[in-house]
This record gives sequence, structure tokens and C-alpha cells, in this order.
Amino acid sequence: MKAEDVGAQRPLPHLVLILIAGGLFGTGLAISGMTDPARVIGFLDVFGRWDPALVFVMAGAVASYGLGAFALRRFAGAGKKLPTTKSEPIDRRLVIGASIFGVGWGLSGFCPGPALANLGALRIEALVFVPAMVIGMVIAQQVFGADSEQ
Repeated sequence: MKAEDVGAQRPLPHLVLILIAGGLFGTGLAISGMTDPARVIGFLDVFGRWDPALVFVMAGAVASYGLGAFALRRFAGAGKKLPTTKSEPIDRRLVIGASIFGVGWGLSGFCPGPALANLGALRIEALVFVPAMVIGMVIAQQVFGADSEQ
């Protein structure tokens, strides 16, 4: 998200689509059991009691995204500006950010989506994790210029 987009007014249909997408995402997390940090940590424990369920959740997410992107480009993209498929190079900032994300995910069993779902359920771990995540996001934006064009 760019700085000029933060206060932008969105039309109601756009907001409804955002609400539906968020609801589907949260439902998928709940049905798959991925809101349980023990399940995520079980996936990361490849040398212990490994739980491969997250592989199937990720495969389903990639497949549904791929089908949606294909349909959008094929059928709805006429005359509309769509995001490019050009990828950015892997740089130091990306590696450091991904490492911090991975360490936090591995230690807590939370990534942002499930953390917010658990915050809604008032889990003590999420009540600690989410504020720490927000502080980290603010520091990344203010100190390191995250979300800015390089």
C-alpha cells in the first residue's frame, strides 16, 4: 500500500468484496486448523512429529490464486490495468525481512492472519503477539522505509 492510498475512500462494492475475501480467508484458516499455533509449529518440526497439513493448505491457496489470476487475466482483464508479473530481484532487505518473519513465525506459531483470528478469540498469546507485530511494522516503516519505493 502506498502512502497516498491510506486515506483514500473506497466505493461500497469494493469494501464488500474486501469483507467477503477476509471472511473466506478467516473461514479457511479456521476449517484447516491453521489458527492453532501448535499445528503450525508441528509443521515446522520436520525432525520430530511433523504435521504435513500446512502443505495441503498452501497448495490449495496457490491453486485457487492461480485459477483466479488466470480467470482475471483471461476474462476480466480487457481494458483494465492489471498488476504485472515482473518480479523484483531478491535483495538484502527482502532476505532480512523474510528472515525476521520466519523466526517470529517459528517461535510463536503465528503469522498475521491467524494472529488476528486468535486475537478475536482473546488468546493470551495473540494478545501479546499482535501488539508486538504492530510495533514491528511501525518500526519497519518508520526506520527502514518498508512499503516505500526504493
